[in-house]
Amino acid sequence: MSPNESPVPVLAIDGPSGSGKGTVSRLAAEHLGWHLLDSGALYRAVAYAASQAGLDLTDEAVIAACAATTDIRFFDLKDGSETRVYVNNLDSTDALRTEATGAVASTIAAMPAVRAALFDKQRAFRRAPGLVADGRDMGTVVFPDAATKVFLTASAEERAKRRYKQLSDKGLQVTLAALLHEIEARDQRDATRPVAPLRPAADAHVIDSTGMPVEAVVARVLTLLPPA
Repeated sequence: MSPNESPVPVLAIDGPSGSGKGTVSRLAAEHLGWHLLDSGALYRAVAYAASQAGLDLTDEAVIAACAATTDIRFFDLKDGSETRVYVNNLDSTDALRTEATGAVASTIAAMPAVRAALFDKQRAFRRAPGLVADGRDMGTVVFPDAATKVFLTASAEERAKRRYKQLSDKGLQVTLAALLHEIEARDQRDATRPVAPLRPAADAHVIDSTGMPVEAVVARVLTLLPPA
């Protein structure tokens, strides 16, 4: 990029598990015609690859090496309804969505070496005409110069209900109480980890989506973008 060239614009959408940021990010990216980064899927992919390989999930160096070498690719279905995630050439999308994988992902995401191993992979998603980046530290660490930063949240109870419906619709057996417990535990882990803790960027727009239809949240987010 030349000194006079403007950087590719980034809309960073951060927030806790179940806040709806994944759906909002996807719909915003579709509306804008921008690329989409689901950073959580990267951590889940590493968590899944490490688990499948039987690696010691407490060994930071081993997991960081796994993060650096795991092949992670995203493929959009032709009808635009879904993005499938391939981990080391295997479609692992459904496995990545389980609570077990999510719990491991949350644990390894607290490891500085793992975050460092995935940093450049995340930054590489920044391509013209723009990027919608969904995660927990997009606006604070990965894209601190993002033109627009959103921190999307909702009550733990609301997020548990959303997650319950999402998983139940996929035929997975879950309980609302267990999901609420896991969400509250993950919130605690993410907010207190020593590296890139979950928090709004100083210049982020905080949106509480409790009780809001997803369309209304997307519309609100789009109004925050600077004029083209």
